[in-house]
Amino acid sequence: MNASVSRWSAFVIVFLSLLTGRTTSVVAERIDDRPNIIWVFCDDMGWADLGANGSVDDAKTPNLDDLAERGVRFTSGTITAPQCSPSRAGLLTGRYQQRFGFGHIGLGPLPLSEITIAERLADAGYATGMIGKWHLEPNAATPDFNRERTGDPKRVPPPEEFLRYFPEQRGFTDVYKGEIQQYRRTYRLNGQDLPEGAGPIQTVQHPGYRLTTQTQAALAFITRHRDQPFFLYLAYFAPHVPLEATPELLMRFPGPMAERRRHALAMNAAMDDGVGAIVKRLETLGLADNTMIVFLSDNGAPIKITKEDRTLEWKGGAWDGSINDPLNGEKGTILEGGIRVPFVMAWPGQIPGGQVVDEPISSLDLAATSMAMAGLEPAETMDGVDLLPSLVDGEPIVERDLFWRFWGQSAVRRGDWKLLVLATGERYLFNLADDPSEQHNLASEHPDRVDRLYRSLESWAGQLEPAGLPSGNLNDQEQKFYEAFLGRPIDR
Repeated sequence: MNASVSRWSAFVIVFLSLLTGRTTSVVAERIDDRPNIIWVFCDDMGWADLGANGSVDDAKTPNLDDLAERGVRFTSGTITAPQCSPSRAGLLTGRYQQRFGFGHIGLGPLPLSEITIAERLADAGYATGMIGKWHLEPNAATPDFNRERTGDPKRVPPPEEFLRYFPEQRGFTDVYKGEIQQYRRTYRLNGQDLPEGAGPIQTVQHPGYRLTTQTQAALAFITRHRDQPFFLYLAYFAPHVPLEATPELLMRFPGPMAERRRHALAMNAAMDDGVGAIVKRLETLGLADNTMIVFLSDNGAPIKITKEDRTLEWKGGAWDGSINDPLNGEKGTILEGGIRVPFVMAWPGQIPGGQVVDEPISSLDLAATSMAMAGLEPAETMDGVDLLPSLVDGEPIVERDLFWRFWGQSAVRRGDWKLLVLATGERYLFNLADDPSEQHNLASEHPDRVDRLYRSLESWAGQLEPAGLPSGNLNDQEQKFYEAFLGRPIDR
């Protein structure tokens, strides 16, 4: 749309509203009515901490619950890895990240050869925004890449190469990248362009609360691009450690409880407030019925087996206060607690509300669905499916196999049945409809089903980089996990 036309249309609407006394909303005329798309991706939030899932009593997420009520709640919504970076790579490409060798965080960054959903939508005329945690660039946790480029596994390449992996180079037109107080941005929190002389991008410090900053950046992006279709990837850095919350947020969760739990609930509440503010902004701008919002987590909660309530000053890895109940396992495992996540979607203008979908879906489906919303055909290289025929028209979701491979673990799920295979050769078969906590191994009772699922898993693994299923011993962390969650003996 011509910018001057858009500004004139908005001016006329404001002027007329002042004359008539009607100030309910200011809606800019849009020539391109393709729907807006918002992905809200949180960090280390367990399945139980979406209030609508009804698993625990202390989770309070009224705005997300309302989103689910006005749209759909996926009870078996899954992510492609129980760890942040690879799950983000899968989400943003719509491809199993193992296809391009990004099986775990140490195998990053996201290769430049991979095309992100932002690149595809930007090429189609969408404004594209990325806010919050990126974690797909070279960093200290990508030793192989660093060693190849610099000779030192802990030293990242120089800026001329390093910056090629940042979101503004991966299809995002607007960026407010940062996790706590330092942000790399292309616009200001008031929605205006950067100050004259600042250049196309600048680094700034925000001393305020990180989730407030990230929400403000999202609201500014929406307002900046209200007159054209937009795609927003809002990657909240919560409830990931370090835990922090304002006194006002903490006061919502009084009474005796682990302090880490209180802080996680408060951080989840801050994100929930943010989603509520986004919905309100969309309503004010007249965009609510033409915008899809989806909320999900990058993996399950890291409960550190025992949910030890370490002091908040502890800087090492620790329980983030979130919970996966009644699911077994946690971040770092491909048990359900590591890969089944809070997952809701709403598009009031198209998706009928009040839906609860129990069939398994994948985060990979979001790219295919978003491309269909934009009027594009999903790329043949994508692994997800378009969910709209099911959610809008009531067609059955295509029954298919969903796959995982992480460290020394691999799994395949079809319908209610899930086969877990460890590098040691052990096989566990679970019926998740009857046994969502994965307590009963039915492999010996259904050998034919085990064989069929294993052949499918093996065939998929043959397409990956590197090809094949893990073999040998589990790593030390996996051994501890599977001793705790499945009662298997630790290899010595």
